[in-house]
Amino acid sequence: MPSFSQIKDMYKMQRDAKRVKKELKNIHVEAEASGVKVVVAADQEIVAIHISDEVQRERVPELLIDALNRAMKKAQVIAAEHMQGIMGQMGL
Repeated sequence: MPSFSQIKDMYKMQRDAKRVKKELKNIHVEAEASGVKVVVAADQEIVAIHISDEVQRERVPELLIDALNRAMKKAQVIAAEHMQGIMGQMGL
């Protein structure tokens, strides 16, 4: 059976994880691919997509995929950096 101290530590880690998750919603990263710009929050939610009028319609899907993938990778790195402290507390 866990001790009171262990339960208290688990509660603190859970509270810290919720706080970090809330912070990640407010951190935005962007990536651009030849006129297609994507903004993603660090919690990996798409915030905005901007497509320039000059972009050829046929190229939009490939450019969008490229920009989204790069923005998501940036968001993952930021999220991992922010979660490191909590993971360290858990011994991971």
